[in-house]
Amino acid sequence: MNSFILLSLFATIIAGKSPRLKFVVHEPSRFHFSKPENYISMYHQEGSDTIYVGGRAMIYVLTFTDRDVRDYQIPVASDQTAIDTCKAKAAPLELECDNFITVIQKVNDTFIVCGTNAGSPRCWMLVNDTVMTDVQGAGQIASASDISPPYPSQKSITLPADGSLYSAMSSVGGSAGSIRRTFGPQKLLKTENVWLLNPQFAGAAIIPSAEKFKEEIYFFFSEFNKSARVDEEPYRARIGRICTVDEGGIRALLADSWTTFMKARVMCGAGNTQQQYNNMKQAVVLTAQDKRAGVLYGLFSNAWGRTVVCAYSIEDIDQAFSTSKLKGYSSPFMGSRPGMCVRKNPATAEGQNNIKNLGVIRYHPEIEDVIRPVGVAPLDLPTDDQITHTVADIVMAVNDEHYSVLYLGTEQGKVLKVLHTSEEVFIISQYSLFHNEGPVLNMAIDSQKGHLYVGTAMEVQRLPLADCRRYGDTCRECILSRDPYCGWDKARRKCITIPPGYNVTSGALIQNLDHSNSSVCGEAAALKLRRTSPREVVVPFNTSIFLPCPVRSFHATYRWEKDNCFKNYPCLFSGDFCVLGPVVDTPLKEGVFRCMATEDGFKVEVISFRLVNDGRPLAASLASTLGLSLLLAVATLWLH
Repeated sequence: MNSFILLSLFATIIAGKSPRLKFVVHEPSRFHFSKPENYISMYHQEGSDTIYVGGRAMIYVLTFTDRDVRDYQIPVASDQTAIDTCKAKAAPLELECDNFITVIQKVNDTFIVCGTNAGSPRCWMLVNDTVMTDVQGAGQIASASDISPPYPSQKSITLPADGSLYSAMSSVGGSAGSIRRTFGPQKLLKTENVWLLNPQFAGAAIIPSAEKFKEEIYFFFSEFNKSARVDEEPYRARIGRICTVDEGGIRALLADSWTTFMKARVMCGAGNTQQQYNNMKQAVVLTAQDKRAGVLYGLFSNAWGRTVVCAYSIEDIDQAFSTSKLKGYSSPFMGSRPGMCVRKNPATAEGQNNIKNLGVIRYHPEIEDVIRPVGVAPLDLPTDDQITHTVADIVMAVNDEHYSVLYLGTEQGKVLKVLHTSEEVFIISQYSLFHNEGPVLNMAIDSQKGHLYVGTAMEVQRLPLADCRRYGDTCRECILSRDPYCGWDKARRKCITIPPGYNVTSGALIQNLDHSNSSVCGEAAALKLRRTSPREVVVPFNTSIFLPCPVRSFHATYRWEKDNCFKNYPCLFSGDFCVLGPVVDTPLKEGVFRCMATEDGFKVEVISFRLVNDGRPLAASLASTLGLSLLLAVATLWLH
């Protein structure tokens, strides 16, 4: 006998922006830190099962398998002198007087590791998983303080490109902040102090080009806005751009500085309204190989701390840098446009004109055009949890087109998997990953092997990008997932991962990503006729009963029906259950009650109950002690 008492139920459900599916992940491929790591850096090489995680005076070398994680730990302690000096001059936080590993990057064959070293940054070279004291190899290296910040709370960005390392250091205290080339065979360059106003860096990305000398690097940051209103975040978001072929200016002008640096303002908000998000927290770029087409995803916050994501066309940004007027400059250019990626050759007339343009870039690096998001407004995402970190992947679908998939880590340690098409945002699923709830601090994505690595202060977890087995065993469930990694195999009748090199002309996989439309499956008639076997519940006399229906798809509409009765009964939602309880005009006495879910125009029976009245009262003690949360917990166990 299974009896449930409805004592109270007050809950609402929000559809639309919600993830369609929610998963709790219990996979064993996770690593637990022995003590919390409040700041972590990550390095992962595509195609490898090993990820390097930088923590407090430690590098964790983690090798993942489907069953477990092998770990090797490399201690990297601070100099005692640096620790003593740090404590004497009062760091922002005393706990920051340690060696936090902020940079782990591989540049050609050189594995560079840098840390805060208790306020006196140091760099090492990692050889055979052993930290060496000196960075050796071809080329030159900048001061460690230009690569790693002195404290982990100061944001910094590093990016390897074409055999060199590029570093962006946020402003803190009296430091101006800078964008530099800090390691490699090319000349080490920097930004002029007047070009950046207290920058806080959010990311960097290589913008490829079929012509190698036209390759660029974009840097994403926020600058201090002296004219901000009281209710406005005191920042303005920017994109900075340099050319990788840049070798600096002449002895008299920009000798050790970029000659191609330009910057543009970035807007994120609803059109020209006051609802703007001006503080760029993070940025990721997706581009096709050797093509300038692509998309930038920026994570922004406003004065109240709310986070949103805006998407931008790389082609639009490139067009603005190529054609916009320069702020405060109206005279004609000498020769080619200032700041363009050109090979340096002072002997030619063109080279002489480029030298004359150095003064223009020196005093007018900002363009007039403002970069605005695709679709004008931020992406339509859930607002009940703050986004802390994001990575993205570009996926070739069955229709031979590319689709963007975003992975958004949240303040509560969850990960949202989001499909972004030209028409809309679709939230595929939400993953609850961690035993200890806490913000996602860092993520790394491996498109080649199909893995996502997610780190919090307590754990590092690995997830498959193609999680097709979770969607169900029917064509309809597979198609409605709208996951670009997955398709329905008609021959094997399974939801499978799209294999590498899939041929759309000869293949037999079904997929539909642009709209929630499962009619391609041709299963409509069978779905409407499906019935579950009713579970019998014996109802004691004069007892309040509720019937739990597990919610699978949060984009479906749930209703209860009673056999031989044309009336529908609405759900009361509590957590992941659609509950039928004793409300007015709902006779929960005897009969068969069926929970029906309607999605994409099809109605499916989820579960059914047959109520049988035995005429005996339920013990008063049980009725007075069982609460709703306990009853739902019992229901969860019972239904599984």
